[in-house]
Amino acid sequence: MPYIENPKTKGSGIICCIPQTGVYPIGCADCFFQSGHSYLEPLDDNLPNMPSVKCVGGRVVRVNDGNDSNNRRDLVISATACYQQKFYNTSIPTNLEFFDAPVVLTINPGDMTDDNAHVMDPIPRNLMFVRVRVNSWNLDLVDWAVEYYTGQGIPVILTFMAYYIESIPDEHKYNYIFSKRTINSYWVLTSVAWNRIMDRYRINHLVYSCGKDANTHACHRCGNCLREYFATMERMKAKEE
Repeated sequence: MPYIENPKTKGSGIICCIPQTGVYPIGCADCFFQSGHSYLEPLDDNLPNMPSVKCVGGRVVRVNDGNDSNNRRDLVISATACYQQKFYNTSIPTNLEFFDAPVVLTINPGDMTDDNAHVMDPIPRNLMFVRVRVNSWNLDLVDWAVEYYTGQGIPVILTFMAYYIESIPDEHKYNYIFSKRTINSYWVLTSVAWNRIMDRYRINHLVYSCGKDANTHACHRCGNCLREYFATMERMKAKEE
């Protein structure tokens, strides 16, 4: 089947792939991938979604912009063996060291988002960064994640939640506005709320936002993944030497 490019990563130096069929078995509320709003709909017709090596060119492959790289891990590693530069995405914190490239871990997926997070101890040498799902009412958890992971030299990327099914507590609704992000409209943080949250971590050089600012979500204006991919590859090489 023809490859379909993720519009969010277009022009960024990153190209995405999903080796599996179906949806992520754990599931997350308001997940763009399996909520019926993915750029790959209908999923049954468009998965797996794998670019050819020629199509990849010199870009870095983001493995699993949907589904999860720890879901059928052996299949994922085998199917992506042809890509010279790649990193994996998972929210399952097991056996990360078995991957043959850097790994991004979402530490508070699904029902964990508001009040719990995965703790990696020890830190796998190929952990590229941790991704923290952020809203305006889980900042105590975010504070903990930032302190724990950046304290061990691991970057933290704050991924601000967007809600399609309105599930925002009444006392926090003033922090959100209904707006378009890439191809769909969601309840998203206002610029004022985004700036207020980012200001909490302004002196920590290992904390970044997924996206340049509250209103700029395209990956080509961000650069986090490319920066941390190459930094992780250098770190892994140094440890091998």
